[in-house]
Amino acid sequence: MLKFCSLYSGSTGNSLYVENENTRILVDAGESAKKIEVALSSIDVSIQSLDAILVTHEHSDHVKGLGTLSKKYQIPVYSTSETFDAMSLQTEKIQHCNIKKFKIGDNFEIGDLEIHPFSIPHDAANPCGFNIISHGKKISIATDLGHMDFSILKNLEESVFLLLEANYDPEVLKCSKYPYLLKERIAGPNGHLSNPMAGKTISYLLQSGLKNVMLGHLSKENNFPELAYKTVLEQLMENHFDENSLKLSVASRSTPSELLEVV
Repeated sequence: MLKFCSLYSGSTGNSLYVENENTRILVDAGESAKKIEVALSSIDVSIQSLDAILVTHEHSDHVKGLGTLSKKYQIPVYSTSETFDAMSLQTEKIQHCNIKKFKIGDNFEIGDLEIHPFSIPHDAANPCGFNIISHGKKISIATDLGHMDFSILKNLEESVFLLLEANYDPEVLKCSKYPYLLKERIAGPNGHLSNPMAGKTISYLLQSGLKNVMLGHLSKENNFPELAYKTVLEQLMENHFDENSLKLSVASRSTPSELLEVV
C-alpha cells in the first residue's frame, strides 16, 4: 500500500515522503538535514531506511539538505544531468556511486516503485514532477508550475492522490511588498501556480478518479492556507463537485502531515 507524508511544503522548504511495503523515498530535501531527520522520526521512519531521494529541480527550497543527507547516510540521489550540474554545491557532496541520472519522460524503478518524471514549466535547469506507481495505484507530485497545460494534465490523470501547488492568490500578490519584477516572475509562465488555477486543475482531474488532494508549496507572503482551501473549494463547487468524492487538505509549511494511506 502506498503511503504519503508532506514533511515540509512551502516557499521556504520542501520535502515529501513516499513509501510502500518495501521501498521508502524522499522527493526533494529542501530543509536542513537535521530538520528532515526530525520530521521523519515524528512519523516513525528512520532516515537510514531510505532507498533514494528524488529531486524535482535545483532551487534551494528543494535541495538545501540534499548533499548532507546523501553523504551522511549513503542515500542515492536521482535527478537529471542538468539539475545535477545546476546544483554543484550539493552534487559535490554526493559520492559518485550515489548519483543516479534519469531523463524526463523515461520510466525507471526504485525498489518496487515505478517512477515517471514529467516536464514542468519553471525557471530552473530541467525541472520535473513525478508520478509514483505501486500495485496499480498512482500518486502525483506537481509543484513549481508556471502554468498548467495539456501535457501536465495527461500525466496527472488517473492519479488517486495529488500533491498540487497552490502558491499564491492573485490579489494578495498584487498588494504584496514584493518588487514588481518578482511579482511578474511568480505570476509568469515559468513561475508558480495560483489558487484559482489549482482549483480548475483539480476540477478537471476529478473526472479521472482523483480521490485525495493536498495543496502545497504555498507562499509565505502571498497566500494563506485558509484562502487557498476556500478558493479551491469554491472552484470545485462551481463545477458541481460532490463533497463526498474528494478529500482536500493543505500541507503545512513547518510540520509533517499525517502519514496518509493512498487507497
